[in-house]
Amino acid sequence: MINSCDFIEVANRNNMNSETKHLVSMANDIAANLSFEGDAETRIADHINRFWAPRMRKLLLEYAANDGQELADVLLPALKKIQA
Repeated sequence: MINSCDFIEVANRNNMNSETKHLVSMANDIAANLSFEGDAETRIADHINRFWAPRMRKLLLEYAANDGQELADVLLPALKKIQA
């Protein structure tokens, strides 16, 4: 898993804009907090679908489709359940 300091350093190298950096960081934090649940994939997607604006979800999904290298492994299976 990528820690916050490593994430910021790599994100800066990849010229990720600050909004996308923040969204990826938040998504990774959500995934880390829910990763211990038996249905983590569903819980992660449900949290993002319920509490994130459509525009935020769209940016996260676009980032995942174009690069996505900074997304935590535990988050990846949940992406297919996130509504754009």
